[in-house]
Amino acid sequence: MKAIFLDRDGVINRDPGFGDYIKSWGEFQFLPGAIDAIKGLNENGYEIFVISNQAGVAKGLFTQAALDEITRNMLAGINRQGGRIRSVTYCTHSTDEGCACRKPMPGMIKKATAGLDIDFKNTYFIGDSRHDVGAGKAMGCRTILVLTGKENPADVKNWEIRPDFIKKDLMEAVGWVLRQG
Repeated sequence: MKAIFLDRDGVINRDPGFGDYIKSWGEFQFLPGAIDAIKGLNENGYEIFVISNQAGVAKGLFTQAALDEITRNMLAGINRQGGRIRSVTYCTHSTDEGCACRKPMPGMIKKATAGLDIDFKNTYFIGDSRHDVGAGKAMGCRTILVLTGKENPADVKNWEIRPDFIKKDLMEAVGWVLRQG
């Protein structure tokens, strides 16, 4: 199976910034080109898995029901424009719970792909943070950092675990992946 892992906030939709969360559907805004990028992956045989930390639930900033509504509406918006997401997996634990699913740990990827035949070394994790890069690397994936979210590209050289590639946004990253064959 050809798979791609995507973070949500800062990759598919506008990231609200450090310390803030998308707490309701009204705050969710697709990034320009994100749905077309997803559709392009689908048209080239890729199954897309969204892997996202959402500690705002554990912190009481929004409810599981609000997160479910955001997810339903996001998927409906993508589907209306011809894209498909195979699954969405969230870690709703707080940062100090020590779970195995919160990125940079690979638990969400393992959960989302249980029983599937995926060649992780030929699979990409596209995200906007060092946590996304860490999770992708922990599963043996190639990683692409997109510059539409939290991170400052000048800081990347100081990261302990660095992305394999850096692209402007999801559309540029997907175009590059598709050109690789």
